[in-house]
Amino acid sequence: MTDELELLRDWDADAAPLTDPARAEARHRLLNTIARAQRHSDAVIGRRRALRLATAAVVAVAVTGTAVLITEGGADGGDRSDRVSGTATPRMSNVSAVTVLNGAAARTGRHERPVAPRDDQYIYSKRIIKETERGTGAVKTYEDVNWDSVDGSKRSLTMELGRVIWEKPMKKGEGVWPPRKWSELKRLPTDPEKLIPVITDIGSSSRSTSDFTAQDWFDAYFMLGELLKWPVLPQGLRPAAYKALALVPGVEAVPGVKDSAGRTGVGISCPESPFGKGKYLIFDPGSYEFLGFRDERTSASGDKTYIQLSHVVEWAIVDRLKERP
Repeated sequence: MTDELELLRDWDADAAPLTDPARAEARHRLLNTIARAQRHSDAVIGRRRALRLATAAVVAVAVTGTAVLITEGGADGGDRSDRVSGTATPRMSNVSAVTVLNGAAARTGRHERPVAPRDDQYIYSKRIIKETERGTGAVKTYEDVNWDSVDGSKRSLTMELGRVIWEKPMKKGEGVWPPRKWSELKRLPTDPEKLIPVITDIGSSSRSTSDFTAQDWFDAYFMLGELLKWPVLPQGLRPAAYKALALVPGVEAVPGVKDSAGRTGVGISCPESPFGKGKYLIFDPGSYEFLGFRDERTSASGDKTYIQLSHVVEWAIVDRLKERP
């Protein structure tokens, strides 16, 4: 069970158990807050800091049984003229998303290498983000470098669109998704049909996906996408996440989506999801190699929309902050 979801189970041993509606509202509050932080990543509060605040808000929901949902409208789609650059939403095709995702799972399973970082180490990663303002076409490229404490007990150095952010050690009751602690990640199932209920259900992992509502599947799509953004996962977990995405109803393949390196691939999206508009995982159409992400965000003022293309160019496990491989 993930750090933030554990909070809802353990927040107060003497309190009455959460009702199903309260549990659902808490989960959706968390996910909507994360989505809002993603889209407004130029705001004062960084995305992952907002995620910590969202976790605290979920605990408040557990106590009060009430929640205020935060919703954000998606950006308007562009025309086909900017399809190749990735700044428009391409048309759908008959390409099978299931084939692409299962192919990516098989490829990853063949090439992944087992790793086991210590709690006192850091995950170093460098991500290239190419951001295009939809209105003007202006392009900026960022090189974000991160050093994340493996267990959250030390401060981390992260970057968001070129801004340096020093994150304090996590306090008791704080958590992030995906879990930073390696032991938490290793608890996540590598069976895709078991992985989905565990990451989407607060307080219980016993439900079957056959009982899922549309909202449950939307949550699964969002949580799996966030998991796949983490540069280092225990062996078998990344292939399981790809296979789990293939189980999400409505997931579709979109041809002609370019990544931040200019490579043309197949985008995988969930257009019906409130968290999925304009968001793609991009794969090579032949080898199913994962190429990167396409996201959309809106400025804090709400008057500008940006298309973000990103990919991780390198990662490593290091012993010290600012140490590079």
